[in-house]
Amino acid sequence: MPESEKQVMHIGWDAEAVFISRPNRFVAIVDIPSSGIQNVEVHVHDPGRLVDLLYRENRLLLKKATNPHRKTKWDLIAAKKDDGWVLVNSAYHRKIAEWVLSDPDISPLGQVDSILPEQKLGESRLDFLVFKGDKRIWVEIKGCTLVRDEVALFPDAPTTRGKRHLDELTLAKRNRDHAAVLFLVFRPDAKYFSPNRLMDPGFYGAYQKAREAGVDFYPLLFTFREGIIYFYKILSSHEI
Repeated sequence: MPESEKQVMHIGWDAEAVFISRPNRFVAIVDIPSSGIQNVEVHVHDPGRLVDLLYRENRLLLKKATNPHRKTKWDLIAAKKDDGWVLVNSAYHRKIAEWVLSDPDISPLGQVDSILPEQKLGESRLDFLVFKGDKRIWVEIKGCTLVRDEVALFPDAPTTRGKRHLDELTLAKRNRDHAAVLFLVFRPDAKYFSPNRLMDPGFYGAYQKAREAGVDFYPLLFTFREGIIYFYKILSSHEI
């Protein structure tokens, strides 16, 4: 896999803002200096805690909501980190992952025959069911925005849903299907990936069981620059 950027998709943004507070996981309060707007609610489409990205006076990128009847008129797109921006909107994760899976030069699954989104497996609805020859490959997507000491960590908040997905993939593997998880890492300062054992021991345990059962894990590194998502490389795992 060559370590060179490849353009994935254009997302864009409409305004720069300053973070004030986050009253709940779906809403942030921000100021938009260029428009003279203060204390406006914006939608946060990411269930993570984002503690090293959403802190008072950090800079944000916003996009206007397309639904005029929606209560929040803005969507949070990205947050400033060092000299760059970090995508913090999980609404784009599936499109980014589908782009990866559709490109055999990039995808860790190689050339595939078909990709079906939103397929039910057990008690869950997983992101994709991929067909490759006579193989059925269940694929789940997770976004990662937390980095500590150059290690990307998932999750950044306890996730019973994430654990359930790994349990379903483990069962699929034991039933002779194939299974994989794509971690979309949006932190260019990450050099390695690890499941976050200290944050969520339950998820960590499910991760270990899934790996032992043969589920594949692929941490994919992306950057967000000038409104464009770029793919960079597959990260190595380095459990901590």
